[in-house]
This record gives sequence, structure tokens and C-alpha cells, in this order.
Amino acid sequence: MKNVLMVSAVAALLVLSGCSSKDSSIEPYDNSGITIEPDASSNTDTEELHGEEIVVVEGADANEMTLSALESRLKSVNFAFDRFNLSSEMQDIVDTNAQVVKSDAKSYAVKLEGNCDEWGSDEYNYALGLKRANTVKSAMIRDGVSAERITMVSYGESNPICTDKTEACWAQNRRVDFKLLP
Repeated sequence: MKNVLMVSAVAALLVLSGCSSKDSSIEPYDNSGITIEPDASSNTDTEELHGEEIVVVEGADANEMTLSALESRLKSVNFAFDRFNLSSEMQDIVDTNAQVVKSDAKSYAVKLEGNCDEWGSDEYNYALGLKRANTVKSAMIRDGVSAERITMVSYGESNPICTDKTEACWAQNRRVDFKLLP
């Protein structure tokens, strides 16, 4: 037992003595001669910090602004109580949305979000929301939007935009929303 303790102590001293020296031959890297120049073709801003130029690239925020701007042009489609067919007024909105998707939002997929008012069971409203989204999808395909670019989801009554207990409020919740997906 004494030998094991002695061997362990010697091994520990060797390990610790090997770590105690510092190699002073490595000099710190001097980057004072390096400058970063912005590329004229990129979307950048430059700032100065402690005398050095810093380049800030704006990419993700610009894409989000474009996506947001395009989505703001897409209008929701509303439905009558317990219905999933399009009125002529709502068909015009779908046609306009399809044109935006085909021309300006070519690189995005479209998610159609079916919604309902609070009347009916959860199961019934999920099914009705999906029927509404499917009606809009069919109309968009007829307008020339590729079916592969369109996905659908039903939120039933779980995603209201108005919570008042009035007919006008319930009418706002009977809708299909358009979302663009990168």
C-alpha cells in the first residue's frame, strides 16, 4: 500500500511539474495592418471601433423585410357561416393573391391557414378549416400557382383574430390566411 501511495505521489509531481513552465517564444499576433474593405456589390454598412473598420452585412433582416412586405400584400379570404365555398368577391381576392405569388413571390412556398369561428365542436371546426384551405388551394391552382408550392393547415377555432362575442367578430374568424415560407 505504501508503494502505491509513493508511486502516485511521484506521478502527480511529474504531471504538475510538466505543466508549470510557460513557453514565451510564441508572440501575440499583430493584426493592426489588416483592413477589411466592403465589397461594392454587397449590402453593407461600415462602422469604426477603436480605429479599426468593421463591416456589417445586412442579409437576414433584408430578407425578412421582403417577406413581410410581400405577405402584407396577401389578403385573407373570408367565408360565410358554416360554408367553405368562395363568393365572387373572395374569388377576386384569391385571384389577386395568386398573381402576387406567381410574379413577386416566386421563390416562396405558400401556407394556407384555415380558420373558423367558435361555433361547432373542435373536430368539426378543424375539418371545416381544412375544407376552406382546400377550396382556396384549388382556386390558386386554377390561377396557375403550382400545387407543390402550396401547403395547408387548419387551426379550427384556435386562432381567432377577434374575441368579441358578436356576429361581426365571428365573421372575421371564418377565414383562410396566406403565409409565405422561404
